[in-house]
Amino acid sequence: MKPQPYKVAAVQIAPVFLDREKTIDKALRYLNDAAKAGAKLVVFPEALVPGYPDWVWSVPAREDLLDDLYGELLENSVEIPGDATRRLCEAARAAGVFIVMGVNERNTEASGGSLYNTLLFIDERGELVGRHRKLIPTGGERLMWGQGDGSTLQVYDTPIGKLSGLICWENYMPLARYAMYAWGSRIHVASTWDRGEPWLSTVRHIAKEGRVYVISSCQAFHRNDIPDRLGHKRYYPADRMWINAGDSAIVDPEGKFVAGPLHEAEGILYADIDPRALAGPRWMLDVAGHYARPDVFQLSVLREAKAVIGERRVAPRQAGKARRAKTASRPKKK
Repeated sequence: MKPQPYKVAAVQIAPVFLDREKTIDKALRYLNDAAKAGAKLVVFPEALVPGYPDWVWSVPAREDLLDDLYGELLENSVEIPGDATRRLCEAARAAGVFIVMGVNERNTEASGGSLYNTLLFIDERGELVGRHRKLIPTGGERLMWGQGDGSTLQVYDTPIGKLSGLICWENYMPLARYAMYAWGSRIHVASTWDRGEPWLSTVRHIAKEGRVYVISSCQAFHRNDIPDRLGHKRYYPADRMWINAGDSAIVDPEGKFVAGPLHEAEGILYADIDPRALAGPRWMLDVAGHYARPDVFQLSVLREAKAVIGERRVAPRQAGKARRAKTASRPKKK
């Protein structure tokens, strides 16, 4: 039996800015619409919950406003696991679709006061099967997000094919892309804040290079989406209405747009994935196969988690020996 085409969706929306619960409410409405339309995979933008901190590119670094904005972003960010991930998992199970969702993640394994830019991978059974923390926040983003490590790099084996994901300018990292190809990716998610050129050329290149479908999902973010109470809208030029125009798109393995780009509007893009397009053309180019030349080039990926703090415990018997040895080493009193 030949593999049958199936539908995927890229959601382009704005968050309810810095409001975790209302943003998830909005995202789930779009998820349900995509599921009713027959999508098996629904991809959301980078850092959608509770919003991308675009102020890092506009607010002067010494402003006290940065403290207030970061505090609110932290308060509304996602804990893993937590109520937000539970809601998303329940929604995925109810809709029967695989979700890729961009969130701001709180570092609950340590201080709880730092954030990561994270992609959540939730399968159609409602299981959180993985998360990926952005390896390198770009430029001003480093004021908001920490660096992920290799432990969250992965390709997921799903009923609709092998699925990978990198966040925004990670997709400019040749070795990160190559790791995804070498682990067998067939559908690649490029959740992003970037738009226009050369980003759209980049996702087309990735599709052709990796012989994969690429789903690029971005926020369409209007200046009116920023609540006046936050106070940083004044740092944008008065005539700049769209903070982000979006330009979400879906690209086939030949590097051609099959949906989008969607510009200056909220909405859902749909495309049919044809499994045949992922196999046959590889006789010509397979960069992690016959085109790889491992006798010349090799890549090693360090997938060990880098913990901030750990514990070292001594077994009771060893602890007793250590105390006796310490006592024996003390000079005797005369």
